[in-house]
Amino acid sequence: MDYPFQDFEPKWRRVWDQSGAHHPDLAAADKPFYGLVMFSYPSAKKLHIGHWYNFGPADSYFRWKRMQGHTVFEPMGFDAFGLPAENYAVSRGVHPAVTTAESIGFIREQLKEIGAMYDWEREVDTSDPGYYRWTQWLFLKLFQRGLAYQKQAPVNWCPSCQTVLANEQAEGGACERCGTPVVKRDLKQWFFRITEYADRLLEGLERIDWPRRTKIMQENWIGRSTGTTIAFGLEGRDDRFEVFTTRPDTLFGVTYVVFAPEHPLVPEITASRQRAEVEAYIESVRRVTDLERLSTEREKIGVFTGAYAVHPLTGERLPVWIADYVLATYGTGAVMAVPAHDQRDFEFTRKYGLPVKVVIQPEVDAAILEAEALTQAFEDPGYMIHSGHFDGLRSEEGQEAVTRALEAEGKGRFSVNYRLRDWLVSRQRMWGAPIPIIHCPKCGTVPVPEDQLPVKLPEDITDFAPKGKSPLANLPSFMNVTCPKCGEPAQRDPDTMDTFVDSSWYFLRYLSPDRDDVAWDPEISRKWLPVDQYIGGAEHSTMHLLYARFIIKALYDAGLVTFDEPFARLRHQGIITHKGEKMSKSRGNVVNPDDFVAKYGSDVFRMYMMFMGDYEQGGDWSDEGITGIARFVNRLWRFYQDHAAAAPDGELPRDLNYALNHALEQVTRDLGELRFNTAISRMMELLNALYEAAAKGPIPGLRGALETFARLVAPFAPHLGEELWHTMHPESAETVSVFDQPWPQHDPAALVREVITLVVQINGKVRDKLEVPVGVDQDQAVALAQSSGRLTAWLEGKQIRKAVFVPGKLLNLVVG
Repeated sequence: MDYPFQDFEPKWRRVWDQSGAHHPDLAAADKPFYGLVMFSYPSAKKLHIGHWYNFGPADSYFRWKRMQGHTVFEPMGFDAFGLPAENYAVSRGVHPAVTTAESIGFIREQLKEIGAMYDWEREVDTSDPGYYRWTQWLFLKLFQRGLAYQKQAPVNWCPSCQTVLANEQAEGGACERCGTPVVKRDLKQWFFRITEYADRLLEGLERIDWPRRTKIMQENWIGRSTGTTIAFGLEGRDDRFEVFTTRPDTLFGVTYVVFAPEHPLVPEITASRQRAEVEAYIESVRRVTDLERLSTEREKIGVFTGAYAVHPLTGERLPVWIADYVLATYGTGAVMAVPAHDQRDFEFTRKYGLPVKVVIQPEVDAAILEAEALTQAFEDPGYMIHSGHFDGLRSEEGQEAVTRALEAEGKGRFSVNYRLRDWLVSRQRMWGAPIPIIHCPKCGTVPVPEDQLPVKLPEDITDFAPKGKSPLANLPSFMNVTCPKCGEPAQRDPDTMDTFVDSSWYFLRYLSPDRDDVAWDPEISRKWLPVDQYIGGAEHSTMHLLYARFIIKALYDAGLVTFDEPFARLRHQGIITHKGEKMSKSRGNVVNPDDFVAKYGSDVFRMYMMFMGDYEQGGDWSDEGITGIARFVNRLWRFYQDHAAAAPDGELPRDLNYALNHALEQVTRDLGELRFNTAISRMMELLNALYEAAAKGPIPGLRGALETFARLVAPFAPHLGEELWHTMHPESAETVSVFDQPWPQHDPAALVREVITLVVQINGKVRDKLEVPVGVDQDQAVALAQSSGRLTAWLEGKQIRKAVFVPGKLLNLVVG
């Protein structure tokens, strides 16, 4: 008889639900463990296989932690705001609140089929006013501390989604949601000042147990570099502009300067005779992505502004150009061009016939590099030449000496630059948390008073399709308000927040979602946070994972939390492919989890997810492969049906006791590192050993082995584990769970073998493996080899000329 999952899986889910098995008393826990997976976004009415791969194995790990004696809190909720949910609603012509509620209801039932320890009494939904009230409160806290601000800026604009995108959401020059190439627009937008935390975000990476590749991605995204900020004058003006460089030793090789086309000084300094050409060029650049602009293969083009800069040390007149290879969002938006020692500048110079000055040479006594002879820029460090009294200094010495000279004249300073830009949080879409700001003609920017939160999304809006500005801007009933400071007519901010703001703090709200007086319970959060184990996709490395770290550090500085890193330990699940390709509807290779759960059951589907490959690498789905796990589950079930009732007590035979304890040791070790596939292999080996032993007759001590095996398999197949454990404990009530039993510990003494496997070679080739006593010597080993029938063909009629013996490992007989 096969395992009747159709009967037992609904049964145990019902028992868990009715007994409150997954609703821990957070206040009373003495050994808390917060296990969390990245929550799902309900953009349509189904979970895909990627959700299963994230959620199922993670729950197995958390169940194991529970059996180790922890009070485990494993919540679940819905990242319900944002473009996917809104686009789905637009496609159906229904208000997003309606489609989102429908999707959440359907997905919640799918999630329950996983059989995870989700505490549904603490569910969160980021689109619920009871949740986004506190997202708005968080915005106001940042605003009060100067960390939320509004400014006019060139931003990434997705023409398809009709909204702005943060830099992290437009990496590669395309919208991370729909893949449409982004363009630049000048808009007044809200930003979070994440750049103030750049160094602390880097420092914190040293204190958390995260994958090295994720840390590297964040380090590179923050992009810290040390160098010098240099102030150049502008001819005919009193003001100055600054550039950042890591090579101040090349300052005397500057022959022109380049501004980003979006630099705010460009309109002011452009000469009238150049204005038309400059404006046309700027407009053309708006249609080019940042990735294209930075490409080393793309031709560098630009326009002369007609303005001149003044060299800070020589007073030399330097033409000011604009070029698309300089970005307003990196550094100061202006660079000093040193064509002899920077390849981009060299290529630009060659195109426009600008001068080249060599100021660094490879060796002190080497022939001086000639500008006319250069075929490419010399970018390595060397020795300074043509640089006044700095001549002869090595580049490293010259960098410090030049910077100190600039400091003495008030024209430069040592500085640090970052690739990281402030987090753009405004979105011109309807389905998000409204920004809690009022714009008053008299008072300016006014925060909504906290006692007036939440600023609710209107339910009567009928036209919420994107049109280039927030649909809320067209709704007078939402926009027109009274200024809370002066009482005069004013207007709300029409934009909504980036949904990454919602997910930057959701792990806090899980702890007390029923509290309407605080965003989170401070005592509970002190006890349970940071999250002990977080599991989710690596694609969030420079977005959600970075934003959540910033928010927690800001809250820590405000005295609102007692920790400054949200996730103590992080692991990423890999990607499931099908027939070697990423799953997609267009390829027709999408696997529907519901079909396989209906056919094989939740436990088998979960176990196959874990068995198909390394969890952090992923694997390739095989419709045939899942049958192997189904056979294992069915064989295990049948073994209990055939042997559990009459299983004898006593001591297991030595070899079977070794197999059991070896499995216990290996599965425990593998679970700690999320190596689910090898853990399942060890259990398969143990089951094979039980079948082999049972074929020889009754097994002494089998009752204890079966009780242990039930606990061993339980985290991997929770419904099956409950049923097997209760098979061995029929006296226990259903509400007494296998997951409240201690995780079985291996006996080290059982793993000490009294016999070893000795490899026997004949003339250097392996011919046999003998089970021999541990202390066997060479003469005894040779005698055992000669008596082995498997070696007769190689030894009969031959003389042993030499024996090479490695105690405990190898015997090599040279015969002839």
